[in-house]
Amino acid sequence: MDQFVGKPRLPKFAVPKRYDIRLKPDLVACTFAGTLSVSLDVIEPTCFLVLNAADLSVHDSSVSFTSSSSKEFQPCKLELVEQDEILVLEFPEKLPVGLGVLAIGFEGTLNDKMKGFYRSKYEHNGEKKNMAVTQFEPADARRCFPCWDEPVCKATFKITLDVPTDLVALSNMPIVDEEVHGDLKTLHYQESPIMSTYLVAVVIGLFDYVEDHTSDGVKVRVYCQVGKRDQGKFALHVAVKTLELYKEYFDTPYALPKLDMIAIPDFAAGAMENYGLVTYRETALLYDEQHSAAVNKQRVATVVAHELAHQWFGNLVTMEWWTHLWLNEGFATWVSYLATDGLFPEWKIWTQFLEESTDGLRLDGLAESHPIEVDINHAREIDEIFDAISYRKGASVIRMLQSYLGAEVFQKSLAAYIKKHACSNAKTEDLWAALEEKSHQPVNKLMTSWTKQMGYPVVSVKTSGGKLEFEQSQFLSSGAHGDGQWIVPITLFCGSYDKNQNFLLETKSASIDAPDNFGWIKVNVNQTGFYRVKYSEDLEAKLRHAIEKKVLSTMDRYGLLDDTYALCMARQQSLTSLLTLMAAYREEVEYTVLSNLISISYKVARIAADAAPDLVSDIKRFFINLFQYSAEKLGWDAKPGESHLEAMLRGEILTALAVFGHELTLQEAWRRFDAFLKDRNTPLLPPDIRRAVYVAVMQNVSMSNRSGFDSLLKVYRESDLSQEKTRILASLGSCPDPGVTLEVLNFILSPEVRSQDAVFGLAVSYEGRETAWEWFKSNWEYISKTWGSGFLITRFVSGVVSPFASLERAQEVEEFFSTRFNPSITRTLKQSIERVHINTQWVQSIQNEKHLAEAVQELAYQKY
Repeated sequence: MDQFVGKPRLPKFAVPKRYDIRLKPDLVACTFAGTLSVSLDVIEPTCFLVLNAADLSVHDSSVSFTSSSSKEFQPCKLELVEQDEILVLEFPEKLPVGLGVLAIGFEGTLNDKMKGFYRSKYEHNGEKKNMAVTQFEPADARRCFPCWDEPVCKATFKITLDVPTDLVALSNMPIVDEEVHGDLKTLHYQESPIMSTYLVAVVIGLFDYVEDHTSDGVKVRVYCQVGKRDQGKFALHVAVKTLELYKEYFDTPYALPKLDMIAIPDFAAGAMENYGLVTYRETALLYDEQHSAAVNKQRVATVVAHELAHQWFGNLVTMEWWTHLWLNEGFATWVSYLATDGLFPEWKIWTQFLEESTDGLRLDGLAESHPIEVDINHAREIDEIFDAISYRKGASVIRMLQSYLGAEVFQKSLAAYIKKHACSNAKTEDLWAALEEKSHQPVNKLMTSWTKQMGYPVVSVKTSGGKLEFEQSQFLSSGAHGDGQWIVPITLFCGSYDKNQNFLLETKSASIDAPDNFGWIKVNVNQTGFYRVKYSEDLEAKLRHAIEKKVLSTMDRYGLLDDTYALCMARQQSLTSLLTLMAAYREEVEYTVLSNLISISYKVARIAADAAPDLVSDIKRFFINLFQYSAEKLGWDAKPGESHLEAMLRGEILTALAVFGHELTLQEAWRRFDAFLKDRNTPLLPPDIRRAVYVAVMQNVSMSNRSGFDSLLKVYRESDLSQEKTRILASLGSCPDPGVTLEVLNFILSPEVRSQDAVFGLAVSYEGRETAWEWFKSNWEYISKTWGSGFLITRFVSGVVSPFASLERAQEVEEFFSTRFNPSITRTLKQSIERVHINTQWVQSIQNEKHLAEAVQELAYQKY
């Protein structure tokens, strides 16, 4: 037995070909019973079969192996190895090579951990009920039935369910037969195509649905709680159109006869791409015309497009092992923007893609980042790589490659890749090979530098003697020196968008001839490359002037701002220069640029509060002035025919003005909130500005003035819309009174908040971060027990630890966790502590800036 313990992968003595699974859940007792027969191909004579199982009781007497010659083998020993989540069956004689059937009977619990086969609570006609739901990615099918729980072990699945007659029961495939026996019915589902265990799905409960068909006859349904069916119509429209779009783009039809999408009240991730039965959080699938904001509508569209991309890229062609997770997630993220742009061009979604890149760049600027392709040695390590590297950096390098190779060649290569590897598994190198074949470019050489090593470069640009000189070095947010080197696709425009140049920077440095009288130079055009750019002072001044003159594209304005902020944090540029650049954006009107400007202003205000508390009020005054122009243009009320992006921007601008203490905004917000409390349907508080108003209300709440807080909790309790509840949770922590912060944090641990949503309440004010840390330490046992086995635990750690800016606090965090080891937070904890060190160094750097106070004064009181 010992030979199988502590191994990252299962031994390949036998390969599963077909699973026949029968499950009988008890939704009152929250247990389930099951039987399994797996058709196996025994590859070599063996006395052992080793497969995955966790949190299951296996009936010894029910386990048997029958060979193709009908000889039956009973195991002489059966052991469940808990730490490795494996079931080892030892037989007294060797099993013969060839086909055979392994039979197992088992029982389990419908857990409350949102993984494996679990229970989710909902209300129907005022009565609390349980539904049964599966969530198997990355490695939790083993909690529902014993199996070869690795992506490469693809097989077909024949599911049978015994469920109460009044309930709806869904699986990957349509029902082919139904037998009713009194209060119970037995449902037999069509056998699935070949697929990995993590894509198997079952959902049982009471549901409504809306239905449509694609032009080639695929039945598409959106299921939701009874009474919410109208909220499924938008997602249904997106799904039908997206399936048609992907069929054309991948040049391969959708492989299953139906597609069901279902909203689950308790769901840890955003959504899960189970083949033919995609599960979602309610916030990512349901859209309420009256109470959802524009930002919610966009989230539904992009998440649906992401999950449906997986039906091809992930489900039809599957990664060989979790090292290649980025292939699934990075690609689905990138192509979801392609689909959303096709359906809603007016959203300018590719501009918003830059937010994905920024998230990837921020995480990958840490020394504690990881390569896109990361070795996984145990199932416990997988959860932590469902992060901004796999999703956002992955998507960004795909966008960079598509931009370099050209859209048409890229699309044709993908279609060829999918055809070649359909119903099989693939590695990153297989995708590069397909792209090389069609493009005749050295894709593998180019991309290996981006996927096999962590980090990315900053490219420094200066002029010298009629030349433009470029030099790359690894960018680290700490300002430390890194020794990575990349093959960097350099794109640049000189003085106008008519004069462009492109080349590959394959060495540390290179130079090209500078054009005559070029004016400004923008490198990394439209931010298609996953790198940062640092300009010499004279080139930066010209770019700042180009922004004031409104000649740079939206994406380039975004990129210059984002790079300057990152360089400032890394102490390669002064805070004075960052604030001076921000001032050039006073008349900015584009949503994506302003959204990043707001996000940066929050971070600058926080770091300034640590570094130069006496400058904070002037910095806030400067930010209020900075956002006034767009706030006045937008106003509080939507105008007829305004765009989706203007609707999203209004909420963000008003939130910023509230956070920075703009008195008129706070007063108007309270007036509208008061009207909303009297009439929930008042036109004075449409969904797009609700969060801004809720944040504004919390700015004036204190332990002695609680009315706004209590009123918001009342709205929370009365709403059954998940989007409204998360909007409120994300606003409560912004209160500057630490006493209220503690109440908010205790509230998120109460039964009133679904455990999936607690993380929204962690966004506390600068004044509340000490309280949050003390609360975190006091409640760590409970937090660890409740969230410790999934990836949401990482959000608690990063949310509470990362905002600090002192070495003493970093040390205290390390000491606290030194006796509280949890393997699923190891990487996140290191990253969070690194962020505290980066903040600390940044604070010291700001304190050493000579003319900061004068610059802030000048900016705060500048007359425009």
